[in-house]
Amino acid sequence: MAASDRYGQPLAFADLLRSEDRHFWFRARNGVLSRVVRGVVRGWEPGYRVLEVGCGNGYVLRMLEAACPGADLTGSELFPEAVANAAQRVRCRVVQADVYHLPPADPYRLIGMFDVLEHLPDDAGALRGLRAATTPGGRLVLTVPAYMALWSHTDEAAGHYRRYTPTTLRAALVAAGWQVEYVTPFMLPLVPLMWLGRKVAAVANRLRGRRRTELEMAVGELRPVPVVNGLMRALLAPEALLVGARWRLPVGTSLLAVASNPTAPAAAVAA
Repeated sequence: MAASDRYGQPLAFADLLRSEDRHFWFRARNGVLSRVVRGVVRGWEPGYRVLEVGCGNGYVLRMLEAACPGADLTGSELFPEAVANAAQRVRCRVVQADVYHLPPADPYRLIGMFDVLEHLPDDAGALRGLRAATTPGGRLVLTVPAYMALWSHTDEAAGHYRRYTPTTLRAALVAAGWQVEYVTPFMLPLVPLMWLGRKVAAVANRLRGRRRTELEMAVGELRPVPVVNGLMRALLAPEALLVGARWRLPVGTSLLAVASNPTAPAAAVAA
Protein backbone atom coordinates (compact mmCIF):
# COMPACT_ATOMS: atom_id res chain seq x y z
CA MET A 1 0.00 0.00 0.00
CA ALA A 2 1.40 3.40 -0.93
CA ALA A 3 2.06 5.97 1.79
CA SER A 4 -0.45 8.35 0.21
CA ASP A 5 -3.12 5.66 0.58
CA ARG A 6 -2.46 5.30 4.34
CA TYR A 7 -2.10 8.98 5.23
CA GLY A 8 -3.49 12.26 3.98
CA GLN A 9 -1.16 13.35 1.19
CA PRO A 10 0.67 16.57 2.17
CA LEU A 11 1.16 19.52 -0.10
CA ALA A 12 4.16 19.13 -2.40
CA PHE A 13 7.31 19.38 -0.29
CA ALA A 14 9.00 21.47 -3.00
CA ASP A 15 6.28 24.13 -2.67
CA LEU A 16 6.68 24.18 1.10
CA LEU A 17 10.46 24.35 0.85
CA ARG A 18 10.24 27.50 -1.28
CA SER A 19 7.96 29.25 1.23
CA GLU A 20 8.85 28.14 4.76
CA ASP A 21 11.75 30.52 5.40
CA ARG A 22 9.79 33.59 4.28
CA HIS A 23 6.07 32.99 4.87
CA PHE A 24 4.61 34.64 7.99
CA TRP A 25 2.66 31.53 9.06
CA PHE A 26 5.70 29.25 9.32
CA ARG A 27 7.78 31.93 11.00
CA ALA A 28 5.03 32.74 13.52
CA ARG A 29 4.51 29.07 14.37
CA ASN A 30 8.25 28.61 14.91
CA GLY A 31 8.29 31.64 17.20
CA VAL A 32 5.55 30.15 19.36
CA LEU A 33 7.08 26.67 19.37
CA SER A 34 10.52 27.96 20.27
CA ARG A 35 9.17 29.67 23.39
CA VAL A 36 7.10 26.66 24.44
CA VAL A 37 9.83 24.07 23.86
CA ARG A 38 12.48 26.16 25.63
CA GLY A 39 10.15 26.35 28.62
CA VAL A 40 9.63 22.59 28.63
CA VAL A 41 13.32 21.63 28.50
CA ARG A 42 14.64 24.38 30.78
CA GLY A 43 16.88 22.84 33.42
CA TRP A 44 17.16 19.41 31.79
CA GLU A 45 20.60 17.82 31.95
CA PRO A 46 22.38 17.44 28.57
CA GLY A 47 21.86 14.17 26.74
CA TYR A 48 18.05 14.07 26.92
CA ARG A 49 16.46 12.49 23.85
CA VAL A 50 14.13 14.48 21.58
CA LEU A 51 12.19 13.28 18.55
CA GLU A 52 10.23 15.29 16.00
CA VAL A 53 7.68 13.06 14.26
CA GLY A 54 6.79 14.09 10.72
CA CYS A 55 9.58 16.65 10.46
CA GLY A 56 8.86 17.41 6.79
CA ASN A 57 11.55 19.53 5.18
CA GLY A 58 13.26 20.15 8.53
CA TYR A 59 12.10 23.73 9.10
CA VAL A 60 10.94 23.15 12.68
CA LEU A 61 13.69 20.60 13.29
CA ARG A 62 16.28 23.29 12.62
CA MET A 63 14.60 25.46 15.27
CA LEU A 64 14.61 22.53 17.72
CA GLU A 65 18.39 22.27 17.37
CA ALA A 66 18.61 25.79 18.83
CA ALA A 67 15.75 25.41 21.34
CA CYS A 68 17.02 22.13 22.82
CA PRO A 69 20.70 22.68 23.69
CA GLY A 70 22.41 19.49 24.74
CA ALA A 71 19.68 17.27 23.31
CA ASP A 72 20.17 14.03 21.43
CA LEU A 73 17.80 15.13 18.65
CA THR A 74 16.29 13.04 15.85
CA GLY A 75 13.82 13.91 13.11
CA SER A 76 11.59 11.27 11.54
CA GLU A 77 9.62 11.59 8.32
CA LEU A 78 7.70 9.13 6.15
CA PHE A 79 8.31 10.64 2.71
CA PRO A 80 11.82 10.20 1.22
CA GLU A 81 11.80 13.57 -0.57
CA ALA A 82 11.28 15.38 2.71
CA VAL A 83 13.91 13.26 4.49
CA ALA A 84 16.45 14.36 1.88
CA ASN A 85 15.42 18.02 2.19
CA ALA A 86 15.60 17.96 5.99
CA ALA A 87 19.03 16.33 5.98
CA GLN A 88 20.32 19.37 4.06
CA ARG A 89 18.95 21.77 6.67
CA VAL A 90 20.05 20.26 9.99
CA ARG A 91 23.01 18.64 11.71
CA CYS A 92 21.01 16.06 13.68
CA ARG A 93 19.84 12.62 12.52
CA VAL A 94 16.93 12.41 10.11
CA VAL A 95 15.40 8.97 9.57
CA GLN A 96 12.60 7.64 7.41
CA ALA A 97 9.90 6.22 9.67
CA ASP A 98 6.18 5.58 9.91
CA VAL A 99 4.50 7.30 12.88
CA TYR A 100 2.68 4.05 13.66
CA HIS A 101 5.92 2.05 13.57
CA LEU A 102 8.71 4.18 14.95
CA PRO A 103 12.18 2.58 14.86
CA PRO A 104 13.12 0.73 18.07
CA ALA A 105 15.00 3.13 20.32
CA ASP A 106 15.40 4.18 23.92
CA PRO A 107 12.42 6.27 25.08
CA TYR A 108 12.39 9.98 24.35
CA ARG A 109 11.99 12.66 26.99
CA LEU A 110 10.32 15.02 24.51
CA ILE A 111 8.39 14.29 21.32
CA GLY A 112 7.18 17.03 19.02
CA MET A 113 4.56 16.56 16.30
CA PHE A 114 3.58 19.71 14.47
CA ASP A 115 0.60 19.76 12.09
CA VAL A 116 0.82 16.02 11.49
CA LEU A 117 -1.97 14.46 13.58
CA GLU A 118 -4.69 15.76 11.26
CA HIS A 119 -3.14 13.78 8.39
CA LEU A 120 -3.52 10.46 10.21
CA PRO A 121 -6.64 8.29 9.86
CA ASP A 122 -6.06 6.77 13.32
CA ASP A 123 -5.07 9.71 15.49
CA ALA A 124 -5.82 7.74 18.68
CA GLY A 125 -3.44 4.96 17.69
CA ALA A 126 -0.72 7.45 16.85
CA LEU A 127 -1.05 9.20 20.20
CA ARG A 128 -0.88 5.88 22.07
CA GLY A 129 2.24 4.95 20.14
CA LEU A 130 3.91 8.25 20.95
CA ARG A 131 3.18 7.80 24.65
CA ALA A 132 4.76 4.33 24.51
CA ALA A 133 7.87 5.96 23.00
CA THR A 134 8.34 8.49 25.83
CA THR A 135 9.88 8.16 29.27
CA PRO A 136 7.66 8.34 32.36
CA GLY A 137 7.18 12.06 32.84
CA GLY A 138 8.21 12.69 29.24
CA ARG A 139 6.46 15.43 27.29
CA LEU A 140 4.57 15.76 24.05
CA VAL A 141 4.25 19.13 22.30
CA LEU A 142 1.97 19.19 19.27
CA THR A 143 0.06 21.54 17.01
CA VAL A 144 -3.00 20.89 14.85
CA PRO A 145 -5.39 23.00 12.74
CA ALA A 146 -8.40 24.34 14.65
CA TYR A 147 -12.17 24.27 14.12
CA MET A 148 -14.07 22.50 11.35
CA ALA A 149 -15.80 25.82 10.60
CA LEU A 150 -12.48 26.84 8.99
CA TRP A 151 -12.35 23.74 6.75
CA SER A 152 -11.41 24.75 3.20
CA HIS A 153 -9.68 23.81 -0.03
CA THR A 154 -6.36 23.90 1.83
CA ASP A 155 -7.46 21.10 4.15
CA GLU A 156 -8.59 19.08 1.14
CA ALA A 157 -5.35 19.69 -0.74
CA ALA A 158 -3.23 18.86 2.30
CA GLY A 159 -5.03 15.57 2.92
CA HIS A 160 -6.44 16.46 6.32
CA TYR A 161 -8.92 14.11 7.96
CA ARG A 162 -10.13 16.63 10.53
CA ARG A 163 -9.60 19.91 12.35
CA TYR A 164 -9.78 19.98 16.16
CA THR A 165 -11.32 22.02 18.95
CA PRO A 166 -9.61 22.40 22.32
CA THR A 167 -12.16 19.92 23.71
CA THR A 168 -11.67 17.25 21.04
CA LEU A 169 -7.87 17.56 21.15
CA ARG A 170 -7.84 17.28 24.93
CA ALA A 171 -10.17 14.25 24.74
CA ALA A 172 -7.96 12.51 22.17
CA LEU A 173 -4.89 13.01 24.35
CA VAL A 174 -6.59 11.81 27.53
CA ALA A 175 -8.01 8.74 25.76
CA ALA A 176 -4.47 7.84 24.70
CA GLY A 177 -3.25 8.05 28.30
CA TRP A 178 -1.61 11.49 28.22
CA GLN A 179 -1.93 13.95 31.08
CA VAL A 180 -2.83 17.30 29.51
CA GLU A 181 -0.93 20.28 30.91
CA TYR A 182 -1.92 23.03 28.51
CA VAL A 183 -4.10 23.55 25.44
CA THR A 184 -4.62 26.84 23.65
CA PRO A 185 -5.68 28.18 20.28
CA PHE A 186 -3.18 30.46 18.57
CA MET A 187 -2.88 32.39 15.28
CA LEU A 188 -5.79 34.52 16.55
CA PRO A 189 -5.49 37.42 14.04
CA LEU A 190 -5.88 34.95 11.17
CA VAL A 191 -9.37 33.77 12.12
CA PRO A 192 -11.47 36.42 10.31
CA LEU A 193 -8.99 36.70 7.46
CA MET A 194 -8.87 32.95 6.84
CA TRP A 195 -12.63 32.47 7.10
CA LEU A 196 -13.51 35.37 4.82
CA GLY A 197 -10.56 35.03 2.45
CA ARG A 198 -11.18 31.37 1.73
CA LYS A 199 -14.93 31.91 1.25
CA VAL A 200 -14.20 34.69 -1.25
CA ALA A 201 -11.55 32.58 -2.99
CA ALA A 202 -14.00 29.69 -3.36
CA VAL A 203 -16.68 31.93 -4.89
CA ALA A 204 -14.18 33.61 -7.20
CA ASN A 205 -12.90 30.23 -8.32
CA ARG A 206 -16.40 29.10 -9.27
CA LEU A 207 -16.74 32.18 -11.47
CA ARG A 208 -13.45 31.62 -13.29
CA GLY A 209 -13.40 30.27 -16.83
CA ARG A 210 -11.04 27.49 -15.74
CA ARG A 211 -11.41 26.58 -12.12
CA ARG A 212 -8.21 26.10 -10.18
CA THR A 213 -7.81 22.82 -8.35
CA GLU A 214 -7.75 22.72 -4.56
CA LEU A 215 -4.01 22.08 -4.74
CA GLU A 216 -3.45 25.10 -7.00
CA MET A 217 -5.41 27.31 -4.61
CA ALA A 218 -3.49 26.00 -1.60
CA VAL A 219 -0.11 26.48 -3.27
CA GLY A 220 -1.13 30.03 -4.16
CA GLU A 221 -1.59 30.78 -0.46
CA LEU A 222 2.00 29.69 0.19
CA ARG A 223 3.40 32.53 -1.92
CA PRO A 224 4.34 35.39 0.43
CA VAL A 225 2.82 38.78 -0.49
CA PRO A 226 5.41 41.29 0.80
CA VAL A 227 3.16 43.91 2.47
CA VAL A 228 0.68 41.35 3.82
CA ASN A 229 3.52 39.10 4.96
CA GLY A 230 5.15 41.87 6.98
CA LEU A 231 1.86 43.01 8.50
CA MET A 232 0.87 39.50 9.59
CA ARG A 233 4.29 38.85 11.10
CA ALA A 234 3.87 41.97 13.22
CA LEU A 235 0.32 41.04 14.29
CA LEU A 236 1.28 37.47 15.23
CA ALA A 237 4.58 38.26 16.99
CA PRO A 238 3.06 38.87 20.48
CA GLU A 239 1.56 35.38 20.55
CA ALA A 240 4.98 33.82 21.10
CA LEU A 241 5.26 35.65 24.44
CA LEU A 242 1.68 34.89 25.48
CA VAL A 243 1.72 31.20 24.59
CA GLY A 244 5.25 30.82 25.95
CA ALA A 245 3.85 32.08 29.28
CA ARG A 246 0.96 29.59 28.90
CA TRP A 247 -1.82 32.09 28.50
CA ARG A 248 -4.94 30.60 26.97
CA LEU A 249 -6.03 32.56 23.89
CA PRO A 250 -9.77 32.70 23.12
CA VAL A 251 -9.64 31.51 19.51
CA GLY A 252 -7.20 30.85 16.67
CA THR A 253 -6.71 28.94 13.44
CA SER A 254 -4.35 26.47 15.14
CA LEU A 255 -4.16 24.66 18.49
CA LEU A 256 -1.13 23.87 20.63
CA ALA A 257 -1.01 21.26 23.38
CA VAL A 258 1.57 20.20 25.94
CA ALA A 259 1.02 16.82 27.60
CA SER A 260 3.02 14.50 29.82
CA ASN A 261 3.32 10.73 30.07
CA PRO A 262 2.22 10.01 33.64
CA THR A 263 4.07 7.53 35.78
CA ALA A 264 0.63 6.30 36.90
CA PRO A 265 -2.87 6.85 35.46
CA ALA A 266 -3.98 10.43 36.05
CA ALA A 267 -6.79 12.75 35.06
CA ALA A 268 -6.19 15.65 32.70
CA VAL A 269 -4.94 18.81 34.32
CA ALA A 270 -7.12 21.84 33.54
CA ALA A 271 -5.30 24.50 31.57
